Amino acid sequence: MLRADGRSDDALRDVKITRGFQKWPAGSVLVEFGNTRVLAAASVSEGVPRWRTGSGLGWLTAEYAMLPSATNTRSDRESVKGRVGGRTHEISRLVGRSLRACIDLAALGENTIMIDCDVIQADGGTRTAAITGAYVALADAITWLGAARRLADPKPLSCSVAAISVGVVDGRVRLDLPYEEDSRAEVDMNVVATDTGTLVEVQGTGEGATFTRSTLDKMLDLALAGCVELTRIQNAALALPYPGELPEPTRKGK
Repeated sequence: MLRADGRSDDALRDVKITRGFQKWPAGSVLVEFGNTRVLAAASVSEGVPRWRTGSGLGWLTAEYAMLPSATNTRSDRESVKGRVGGRTHEISRLVGRSLRACIDLAALGENTIMIDCDVIQADGGTRTAAITGAYVALADAITWLGAARRLADPKPLSCSVAAISVGVVDGRVRLDLPYEEDSRAEVDMNVVATDTGTLVEVQGTGEGATFTRSTLDKMLDLALAGCVELTRIQNAALALPYPGELPEPTRKGK
């Protein structure tokens, strides 16, 4: 039996990564998982937060937000509300943790990479799309830093990172849930993994009932297979030349 969108249970939605979507960040991509679209941008600045100054270590952090018109009913901007919502804060921290798992912060020197993930259109899986796209933006930011000769080690990325949702819907384990499935899933899980098959983070919840160990294993197997395909798509995108203008080497690096 096929799903409502015509996919088999183990199939990803159509995934597209467009690099160089913005002019000014060191790395930026538009990542599309079906109808979910996220703009991920990686900006580089010299220096690190005060609590890290003098350590010789760099820093990477992330912010996630959803545009008011990203869903079928407009939501208020959190800046207007005067506070960041719990879900926004949670996902921001998840994106930062996921990307710090693949980078040697000592190799950055005392530079900061800020990852901004803005959901333009939401149809399920926004956090997993954000992480998958943000890795590509990060890789481009590393290329930018390397051209500027601001890296202590020219290859600070130890692996790549991708993320995907998986769940149990109508009693069947399904990969990459759109909102229509996610909103009624019996079990919902997000998996972040590296290209070597190791896990960065697993977030799983029995929404309507408990689930068995065998179901968990099946979900993990399906999610990891999905991450392998996402890694292939990331690598294909990154095989193209850097999409913008690289900086002149800094005086410090000469």
